[in-house]
Amino acid sequence: MVQARVTVDRDFTLGPVPRRLFGSFVEHMGRCVYTGIYEPGHPEAGADGLRRDVLELTRELGVSVVRYPGGNFVSGYDWEDGVGPVEQRPRRLDGAWHTLETNAFGLHEFVDWARQADVEIMEAVNLGTRGVAAARALLEYANHPGGTELSDLRRRNGAEEPFGIKLWCLGNEMDGPWQIGFKTADEYGRLAAEAARAMRMIDDSLELVACGSSNLSMPTFGAWEQTVLTHTYALVDYISLHVYYADSDGDVGSFLASGVDMDRFIEAVVATADFVRARDRHTKTINLSFDEWNVSYRHDPEHPVATEAEITRNWAEHPPIGEGDYDVTEAVVVGTLLNSLLRHGDRVKIANQAQLVNLLGLVRTQEGGPAWRQTIFYPFAAMAQTASGEILRLSVTSDHYTTARYGEADLVDASATWDAATGRIALFLANRSLDEAAEVTVPLHGFTADQVVSARVLATPEGGDRFSANTADASPVGLVDWDGAVLEDGALAVTLPALSWAVVEVAVTPS
Repeated sequence: MVQARVTVDRDFTLGPVPRRLFGSFVEHMGRCVYTGIYEPGHPEAGADGLRRDVLELTRELGVSVVRYPGGNFVSGYDWEDGVGPVEQRPRRLDGAWHTLETNAFGLHEFVDWARQADVEIMEAVNLGTRGVAAARALLEYANHPGGTELSDLRRRNGAEEPFGIKLWCLGNEMDGPWQIGFKTADEYGRLAAEAARAMRMIDDSLELVACGSSNLSMPTFGAWEQTVLTHTYALVDYISLHVYYADSDGDVGSFLASGVDMDRFIEAVVATADFVRARDRHTKTINLSFDEWNVSYRHDPEHPVATEAEITRNWAEHPPIGEGDYDVTEAVVVGTLLNSLLRHGDRVKIANQAQLVNLLGLVRTQEGGPAWRQTIFYPFAAMAQTASGEILRLSVTSDHYTTARYGEADLVDASATWDAATGRIALFLANRSLDEAAEVTVPLHGFTADQVVSARVLATPEGGDRFSANTADASPVGLVDWDGAVLEDGALAVTLPALSWAVVEVAVTPS
């Protein structure tokens, strides 16, 4: 049996849990928007075309902020195409995903959806084919009360009150050759600085996110962040990170250790941002916006999936790009990525799982049919609903194993929070072992444990295996109550099943 010790101490905290850590992403890609959140004529859709079943699941997830409208899509997008009478909106070729964009869904529709979903909007501006003028025009249209050409146009288009969007991304993945209008670090840094300056001339209370590297493996990683922040440090609040992990080569051990890589990625970007701060004598701190993260579906040679090029070669409307069924293994990895984000919540203040629906989605839908929870839905919802108060700085000692990609990795992964208002500790634990249960001892220094309030685990379902997944017809995988967490001599003793992720809430009294 795997052995681990996770020490909790009331005096060792990192700071409050950032609610924006539980964000998601809606891009005009695949079926995320069309037949995802928006499907006029669907039995669950209202007169506005928004699917109520997806709205309900979004609220259940506890999503706090949603990034929109992209993603790669935004670098070729003219925001003006998505406002005004729908029947007058132009149909456009979207070069990012080689699809046809109808523009039936745009800014007003998204604002309506966000309000019904009770989420904050994180709006991205086009710095690929557009620039400073388009960014400030969109801001004026969205946020100015009235009395100008653009704000009055918004009012004529049906929104008397301004949208009040405070959080803005200055482009998307501008270091990537796949990006329409991609740039060098100096080119992007200067453009982002000018866009930020122009937007702040309209509203200096905005929160702005500069593009970091598209991923950790970019050849310019590190140097890109340094150069971009040299241009923008005084004008922005966040630098972005993006990452997607996959079991692409059958190395499940490395895949399960993806959180180790995420830890290193975050810490490297923090170090780079703090270097620029020290070198240039800045006084403020740049925090991190991990505004795209997720795992990809397992490659199944018995059930091959068409490539994006095959799906999109005919300029189709909302083709089913990047859809599949997440399994138990992928849910456990997502749980460990959530643990990593929470452990770094002192600097990662925003995080956006990508994406919300269908395309790598937490939620899946059938066109004209049901919506259902993917396996990865459950750890996200559990942490969003349970993590509150202060993030605890844990001391973890665990049996470990060696991975081909990331070196040594603990078999037991953990994060935790302490909420004085509720008197509860929430502990989030994962067991990366494929075949051994884990015995975890959790001393609670500075606390007297009163009772285990709840204990839930996601693991291989009875009669299934680690490839078990949820579909429109059956959902065997989820968080279930289990008796694997008990109090013994003032400490918490947890027995985690092999390949599992769990959340345990303990009522405590400070001592």
